[in-house]
Amino acid sequence: MTGNNNREVITGSDFKRMVSGAYSEFLLEYEKINRMNGAGSLPGTHVLHTMGAAVMTLRDVKDDSIGGLARRVASGAILGARGSAGIVLAQLFNGISRGLSGKYNATSSEFGKAFQYGILYAQRSIPEKPERPIITLAKAVAKGAYQAVRANKPISEILTAAIAAGEVVLEKVGHKDAGASIMFFFLAGCLKGLDGNFVSPAVSLSLGLESQQPGLPDPRQDLVRPFCVRFTIKNTKVDIAELEKQLKEYSSFALVEKRSHGVDVHIHSDHPGLVLESAVGWGPLKNLHITNMSEPHVLEPHDAIMKVALLAVAENKVQARELQEQGIHVLVTGSENASPSVSELINAAHSDIASSYVMVAWSKDFWLAFRQARRLLGDRVELVLCDDKVQQAAAVKLFDPAKSAKENAEVMLKQLTKVE
Repeated sequence: MTGNNNREVITGSDFKRMVSGAYSEFLLEYEKINRMNGAGSLPGTHVLHTMGAAVMTLRDVKDDSIGGLARRVASGAILGARGSAGIVLAQLFNGISRGLSGKYNATSSEFGKAFQYGILYAQRSIPEKPERPIITLAKAVAKGAYQAVRANKPISEILTAAIAAGEVVLEKVGHKDAGASIMFFFLAGCLKGLDGNFVSPAVSLSLGLESQQPGLPDPRQDLVRPFCVRFTIKNTKVDIAELEKQLKEYSSFALVEKRSHGVDVHIHSDHPGLVLESAVGWGPLKNLHITNMSEPHVLEPHDAIMKVALLAVAENKVQARELQEQGIHVLVTGSENASPSVSELINAAHSDIASSYVMVAWSKDFWLAFRQARRLLGDRVELVLCDDKVQQAAAVKLFDPAKSAKENAEVMLKQLTKVE
């Protein structure tokens, strides 16, 4: 951070410290948040996992522009988001990223306005009424930040003003509301990070991973692969098993299929450039497509096995067997205490099993993640959001493979109103 007053400049390094500071704050406070009311089951754990996915995008990054770093962080948070609290936080980063797009550095005023974008995006991510405490606090924070931006204050004072406005609301709604507290801790962590006044057991200022404290979620488990890379290798003599082995160095998700026209490759990676550097040695590349999955994109069918499939969440092996017996085709691991991430839902839908999907959720804790996945995957995915497993079982019984995903979802949703 250089300059002073209205000439202050916020750099990419400043932004890194702010993100690290927020992650550090959640490391210190996530257990306290878990004991609070609101924001679903274990909101502290879910938001910590989301922050872990965000901070992991800054490892070994060469781009030092604030706009580029903000986009990386937003992509990681969006795909790594877990639970309703994580979705709201991811959208906060998404708005900040939009406000900083194309900027190498940012003035205090520009960053303050970007932060206000973030608050707006966070508000839009929760459609339900009545208004939740986290949104009440977010609006107050946005107003406090706006007044400081108008006064041309430095970014530290903008954050301080936002925190002060948040404290007033926090006193009214109570310090035991998880959603409001998450927003407050995020701001406090950003300010500490900006000042370099934080100590994290997991992430240093250089963002190198240190030894983990026992019981703390490891951010490496939340590493997301935001880029979907597809291409065909012509006239290759590379062994398929060897090819898959090499590709898994860049991703845990890799599909390699030998076809009459060559070898089709479908991989999710955080470094598509490295994938392509390796691929050029395997043979001529055709039909190359690279998609950032944290942005809305078209789900490609690519010789899918089925026309439409059912996708649901299983919390253990017993439920997985039950769901398969009920007719579920694609399963994602998760529970109310360990909600599946948006990335896991998208990876499952990208598996080429079906041309389209009906995604069925049996817990309200999954709803925001499912909605986010659907927003990113487009209209070839339909949602059936249930209150419990009884409703889900009743909906799944109505599945008809001859109907489209939209037609199936319409029939299931009509049935939900009859199941109490």
